[in-house]
Amino acid sequence: MQAKSIKGKSPGEIQAALEQSMADGFKPTLAIVFLSITQDRKAITRVLDNVGLQVFGVTSNGEFTDETPEKQSTVVLLMDMKRSNFQILHADYNTTNFRQVAVSLASKTLENISNPAFLVGGSHANTDAEALLKGFEEAVGAHVEVYGGMAGDDITFTEQFVFSNDWESNKGMIVLALDADNVTIKGRATCGWRAVGTLKTVTKSEGNHVYTVDDVPVLDLTARYGGIENVTPDNPQLLLEIAANLPMQLQRENGDPVMRPGLVIDWNDHSFYCSGSVPQGSKVRFSLPPDFDVIEKVISETANIKATDMPEADAVIVFSCAGRLLSFGPLINQELEGIKNVWNAPMAGMFSNAELARATGGKLEMHNATTCVVALKEK
Repeated sequence: MQAKSIKGKSPGEIQAALEQSMADGFKPTLAIVFLSITQDRKAITRVLDNVGLQVFGVTSNGEFTDETPEKQSTVVLLMDMKRSNFQILHADYNTTNFRQVAVSLASKTLENISNPAFLVGGSHANTDAEALLKGFEEAVGAHVEVYGGMAGDDITFTEQFVFSNDWESNKGMIVLALDADNVTIKGRATCGWRAVGTLKTVTKSEGNHVYTVDDVPVLDLTARYGGIENVTPDNPQLLLEIAANLPMQLQRENGDPVMRPGLVIDWNDHSFYCSGSVPQGSKVRFSLPPDFDVIEKVISETANIKATDMPEADAVIVFSCAGRLLSFGPLINQELEGIKNVWNAPMAGMFSNAELARATGGKLEMHNATTCVVALKEK
């Protein structure tokens, strides 16, 4: 399979880049699109649709094809994958049927592909992404390969979209189903953040709503660890500081910890809502502010995928948490360059609101403050 990545800041620029990429006879069949909500999704989709491309699209918090992230742009990974080796499906969901929608889409895939693997994107901030993943496991089995991310909105926390050729949704899921007998897909979620302090117990929580840790309101305990003094609703930087620099690490019996930053504060009791579930009775630790070691861990884990599972890749897709962009600033370029250099294959990526994959030795689940690297190769 041949792949090429293109980028632009308007439908016209994407049109020109697409034509240039096809000038040597390259005939792509599939387009993975990450773009800003400021971009004209429908016009860009028409550009791709007009040459017969199937579109897998997700809005983002920043986009990249190499080591330099873009803002308010569009990036596209073009592949000439055999049409019999992939299928794009999508569906809207409501506030309660996430798992059922995933089961339905995965089951529909099984009608045509007996051994599927999936690339997925979801929209809407209230989506229970872990329920989506459980749906894939229910339909296909616990072994299923699923990678992806939740859509962004330029970190405005307003409205996110997933889209395809003739469909888009601000509360839905898009699925790229691959025939794993003919397309190898391997990936890993890595955060690299180091923990600090002793293990602590979540003493009261419901789903993703954490009330107390060691019987102390979780906001107060987080502020104490982070040395935050102005813990009031009038501090506009408080939530960003907690989410980007002081995420909790949910400990696992098997596999790496899973990041669970606080995203919404309930000032009535100083509790907060995390991006994913934090079971009552579970163990957590807080994180040290990130440094270059965090970047090195991601690059090292990516190199390990190449060494153990994927010696060659036709294309690379990256879902990196928007919180990493906020925390690392210009240093994020070094992480992206390191990932790119592992296979030196065409790459496209986005800064997401959540990452979906397995951590090293872990289960299929939703992550935050994490980078998910996915490599593809058609057999």
